Amino acid sequence: MPVHHPWSFKTVRRSVKKAIWLLPDMDSTGNWYKPGQVYLEKDLILPYVANVDFCDAGCLSEINPKRSTLLFFRGRLKRNAGGKIRSILVAQLKGADGVIIEEGTSGDGGKEAAQKGMRRSLFCLNPAGDTPSSARLFDAIVSGCIPVIVSDELELPFEGILDYRKIALFVSSNDALKPGWLLKYLKDIQPAHIKELQQNLAKYSRHFLFSSPAQPLGPEDLVWKMMAGKVVNIKLHSRRSQRVVEGSRNVCTCECRPGNITNTGSTIS
Repeated sequence: MPVHHPWSFKTVRRSVKKAIWLLPDMDSTGNWYKPGQVYLEKDLILPYVANVDFCDAGCLSEINPKRSTLLFFRGRLKRNAGGKIRSILVAQLKGADGVIIEEGTSGDGGKEAAQKGMRRSLFCLNPAGDTPSSARLFDAIVSGCIPVIVSDELELPFEGILDYRKIALFVSSNDALKPGWLLKYLKDIQPAHIKELQQNLAKYSRHFLFSSPAQPLGPEDLVWKMMAGKVVNIKLHSRRSQRVVEGSRNVCTCECRPGNITNTGSTIS
């Protein structure tokens, strides 16, 4: 079931909770999904469609040596729930040398400004918003701008296949909010490590570019690879719950299985 917005299927979620949900994030804070509705054992995280144009190998070879901004962020500066961290970070970072913080706008003008800013910057700030994730992360990836993720509850697409430590920096909210800590951390990163992250971004971008027809190792392909693993995991928990006897140790955490009852019917295929 594609539940790719926090309000999608809100009135019928109780009826489809056993399905595999395709989600933008888990939002384990409980702001958007009720406890027990979503969890990694069953559901699947999808990437947002990037709002900016893909910067291919030729584009990157031209702009990477010219990236003059240390840290860039463009988006709504005030958010609710877990996104309240944005206003605090903005207050600390705005006006600092090498940092550009801008209020986001929609439309072609907003897209152009975001694209230009990301292509001129080494690092792109990705703080939590109303939900732990946002399209901004994938905008940064396809722009070759190293994401600096400050979102403690974030779950990522295809993480069983992709290692995000090779393309992004993960910073805890506690560290990011220490005055001066984030900029010192970024300035201390060695040029060789920055180059390695940039090279990996160029390789990883293909995994987040939706296309028709779908391409090998594109997001559509990775969805089905991850889905195959989910189905096997669900069958494991379902079949186990049907064969264990009373008093057995129950370590099953999958909520999509029926209770164990003795019958002679066939198991789930």
